Amino acid sequence: MAFASSPHKNGTGLNARSTGRLDNRPGSVNSTIKPVTPPAPATASPPMRPKSASPSSSVNTGTRRGSGKNGSDNGGVPGRVRVAVRLRPRNGEEMVADMDFADCVELQPELKRLKLRKNNWDCETYQFDEILTETASQKRVYEVVAKPVVESVLEGYNGTVMAYGQTGTGKTFTLGRLGEEDTADRGIMVRAMEDILANVSSVDDTVTVSYLQLYMETVQDLLAPEKDNIAIVEDPKTGDVSVPSATHVELQDQRSFVRLLQAGEANRFAANTKLNTESSRSHAILLVNVRKVVKPKTGDRELIVLNENGGSPQVGKNIRAPTVRKSKLLIVDLAGSERVDKSGSEGHTLEEAKSINLSLTALGKCINALAENSPHVPIRDSKLTRMLRDSFGGTARTSLIVTIGPSPRHRGETASTIMFGQRAMKVENMVKLKEEFDYKSLCRRLETELDRLVAENERQVKARQDEEEENERKLEDTRECAAEAESKLAAAMESIEAERKKFQQDLAEAHQNLEKAEKELKNISQDYQHEKKEAKHNEELLALRRRLDEELKHRERLEEEVRTLREQLTVLSDEGEESRKIIDKVGSGRSSEGSQSPSVHKPTSHMRDTINGQRATIAKLFEQVGLQKILSLLESEDVDVRVHAVKVVANLAAEEANQEKIVEAGGLGSLLMLLQSSEDETIRRVAAGAVANLAMNETNQELIMAQGGIGLLARTADDAEDPQTLRMVAGAIANLCGNDKLQIKLREEGGIRALLGMVRSRHPDVLAQVARGIANFAKCESRGAAQGYKTGRSLLIDDGALPWIVANANNDASPIRRHIELALCHLAQHEVNAKDLVAGGALWELVRISRECSREDIRNLAQRTLNASNTFQTELKRLQLVY
Repeated sequence: MAFASSPHKNGTGLNARSTGRLDNRPGSVNSTIKPVTPPAPATASPPMRPKSASPSSSVNTGTRRGSGKNGSDNGGVPGRVRVAVRLRPRNGEEMVADMDFADCVELQPELKRLKLRKNNWDCETYQFDEILTETASQKRVYEVVAKPVVESVLEGYNGTVMAYGQTGTGKTFTLGRLGEEDTADRGIMVRAMEDILANVSSVDDTVTVSYLQLYMETVQDLLAPEKDNIAIVEDPKTGDVSVPSATHVELQDQRSFVRLLQAGEANRFAANTKLNTESSRSHAILLVNVRKVVKPKTGDRELIVLNENGGSPQVGKNIRAPTVRKSKLLIVDLAGSERVDKSGSEGHTLEEAKSINLSLTALGKCINALAENSPHVPIRDSKLTRMLRDSFGGTARTSLIVTIGPSPRHRGETASTIMFGQRAMKVENMVKLKEEFDYKSLCRRLETELDRLVAENERQVKARQDEEEENERKLEDTRECAAEAESKLAAAMESIEAERKKFQQDLAEAHQNLEKAEKELKNISQDYQHEKKEAKHNEELLALRRRLDEELKHRERLEEEVRTLREQLTVLSDEGEESRKIIDKVGSGRSSEGSQSPSVHKPTSHMRDTINGQRATIAKLFEQVGLQKILSLLESEDVDVRVHAVKVVANLAAEEANQEKIVEAGGLGSLLMLLQSSEDETIRRVAAGAVANLAMNETNQELIMAQGGIGLLARTADDAEDPQTLRMVAGAIANLCGNDKLQIKLREEGGIRALLGMVRSRHPDVLAQVARGIANFAKCESRGAAQGYKTGRSLLIDDGALPWIVANANNDASPIRRHIELALCHLAQHEVNAKDLVAGGALWELVRISRECSREDIRNLAQRTLNASNTFQTELKRLQLVY
């Protein structure tokens, strides 16, 4: 604990800390006066040297450290002591004794602060680095408090993890729990060693452990109880604290470490008090020394050995000085502070309590001095402060966990513990990397390499001599062979020259024979090609004649089928027109006011039979001819054929059972193509009617939108003047308006604008379809607003539909009036539309609908809407209308 009683300790302790950071350090704030100001954020891991640092920087660091024995750098990185608070859950005694009292602390882990209650109406708020509730697992405690420190130790930094708190608040459970019964209960000591052993090499690295206790101001070895008064040694140059006479056990696996902990815990002093049945009577200190070899990476600076004349390197080309990082980890389980009147200590136990409290008091004084930037830190008042001189104000990265209990009876002890943690948060350490070159290992490697190179050189010299002798022998043999080969070569050349002359004579004769054969072959080839061309020409003529005959027959068959289909389509289209007129007549009769005479019903029954007979005829034709042939006629060049074909498709689309087949066969695309390309009014009217029939299905609605159907319908509405065409187009758009998913796209592609544009016709059937579409659109918007995914003003109001809606709310035609009344009620259900409705005069129509509408459901809907809207109620009161 480098509290630095003197300024000559090589830059450690108080003089190494920055004194300008106290203004931003955390403290307690009374919640009744001002809110808590959180501390400056502290990183969870040390500002260690990056793993990706260049090799050259690593070697240069080692060179700078050569001034000290341990090779440590004189520089450092500031790092504040991190403090976490852990709350112990109530025990059985507290559940009974404090049943009627609330906990004295209130945790706010998400804000990293806690509140300490003074009384029922006042409390103090404190900010910490971490707040761990009573339900926090051991794993989380380790990862938050100790794991960053362990990672720093593995990187070459010293580290300390310490637990402080009142006796019985769970310090030993947090640090030293072995987890034999439940592996999830393993404490920080066990988990830290698991991480260390998992990240060191069993070949190059070493991990040694010492387990000590500070009992009655004497340092005792828990692994060797006979060592009951171990001396604390300080290095006069570096100020490092060590206990060389303690037992140092080198670890190989986790099991051996757990056995060491078990043996050490068995030798630790404990006693039964009123506050804890197994109260620790000594401070336990686990000292872990890690020696880790950092192997140089490719590209690191090489150590080159030159020859006598300073020439090119001879040996040691790939020899690099290994870097060794020596770090230590202290895990300190402080004995609990206690009040004698509460713990009931007496006799020897009382003396133990006095010693514990004195050492904790000395620790608190040192932390106070460091927190207040005092020029003197009393580190020699206790052996505990001497052991921890590197942990507070020194070069180690320190994490402190303070444990508290919930009982209001121990509020004073809890407040003292919290203030200890607050003061510790103000202490700054100068974290330093402990790294040096392993020159002994380098020398051993160089000697081995030199011996290897000397032996290799001797072998190469001997091999070179043997190779020269072998080459000399082979050269002599080669000369003899060359002389013999020259004589054989001369004899072979004479033989080859004779054979060459004979070969030239034979070649001349063969060349003459070849020329004769080529002439004969050319003549034969010409005769064959001539005969082949004549045969091929004859075969082509025969094949062409057969193909022409087949095409003529196929054309005759097609013409016959076209004539038959044209006759059938003419009959069906006439029947369809007749049925459509009957339906229109029946529909207009039903929409007229007043009662109908019996004479009207008799023709209706007859008309129904006629329509059913026509549908049976269409179904029969559909089965005989097939849908594909009927659809193919939509592309016929004959206008009459296209007219008849589109009428049949429209009649087929009126049956729900046929709609899916028409869409699958591409009928929807053909109908939309007719809307786009045809200039015939009849074709466009019937095609729009067929699209309107298909648009009654939700799946087909999405396909129509995806294929640009709404744009084609809008353009058709702009170009058409015929009321029946406009009625069909308005019916199709009205069906699309009833789909919640398509509203925005429908409006963007001009659907609402097209509906409002068709009112220019003034034909009641067209206006009825326009009103139905507006009612469907308003109903979908009302449903979307109720479900929460529709916000903002109605798109109908944005597109200017409100004046027309208000003007036709009391239309003489029953279908138009009914749809407009529904649209007004649905628009009024969304409060954001209320002001526009009031400004547009719709409020009067809503009042009329609620009183005079002939349909009870619409009347009730209008009444509920007026009662539910604050805007409407305010306007009615302003107008002094009693509702």
